[in-house]
Amino acid sequence: MVAVSRSHIADGGPPPSVAGPTRRSRPRGVTIAGIALRTPYWVFSGSVGLIFLAPLLWTAVASVGPRAGTNQVDGWGFGNYETLANYQAGIWRYLANTTFVALLAVALTLLISLLGGYAFARFRFPGKNILFLVTLAILMVPYATLLIPLYVLLNQVGLQNSLVGVALVLTMFQLPFSTFLMRISFEAVPRELDEAAMVDGCSTFSALWRVLLPAVKPGLITVGLFAFLTAWNDFMAPLILINDTERMTLPLAVSNLRGQVQGVVDYGATEAGVVVLALPCIVLFLLLQRHYVRGFMSGAMKG
Repeated sequence: MVAVSRSHIADGGPPPSVAGPTRRSRPRGVTIAGIALRTPYWVFSGSVGLIFLAPLLWTAVASVGPRAGTNQVDGWGFGNYETLANYQAGIWRYLANTTFVALLAVALTLLISLLGGYAFARFRFPGKNILFLVTLAILMVPYATLLIPLYVLLNQVGLQNSLVGVALVLTMFQLPFSTFLMRISFEAVPRELDEAAMVDGCSTFSALWRVLLPAVKPGLITVGLFAFLTAWNDFMAPLILINDTERMTLPLAVSNLRGQVQGVVDYGATEAGVVVLALPCIVLFLLLQRHYVRGFMSGAMKG
């Protein structure tokens, strides 16, 4: 028993609480059965992760390891990266070309798919569904079959052997999927938001910019990430459209570097080029992973 002082009761205060024996609370969700059920999932996920990471880790190690017939014969070092850096116009030139193509393709893809997805999701006009199906039908056309007609077309308008022409081609092949993703992103947003904005005096584009654009941000990031990865790693379009060594992108330069000495493959420099190509993609994906997942889930959350 705990004695309660008379002065405390006389002052009208509440009686002090009586501290009883405390029990140690077991952490929620941590049980033997739960661990037993999750262990196969952890083992499977870890195994899949190792399968995907093993080739990249092997390439990174091999790019600095000694290998006969390369610039890194004795010991560990960055001789293969020196070969890559000094190849023809230099790696910085090829990185600048690749960055320009990727950023221009991302900007055009984001702008066109944003407006196209907004139009397909919010407006009614004759032939909307047919036009949307025709847009998606481009996905069924093999990529390589259109490069020669596009080569002829770009040559007529003066964009053949141009980085701008490469970016336009890559944008065209990104638009069907990007427009589809932006349409379902807009459809996942309640119409009441933009209707309320228009009641308050916003125009169509003002409602898009001020109200809907923040709501579809995950979808935009997903579209931009896909466009960047495709444009950064694309090989076919620069191979067909570019014939000037000063304007080659890095994937094309790495491919040419493989057989620069009498057709003998320089595996060390090739592995160094693969590492340089992969690093920006890995960093960007890790930074935007949360938005990337939300962008894909936006259509599933509708209704």
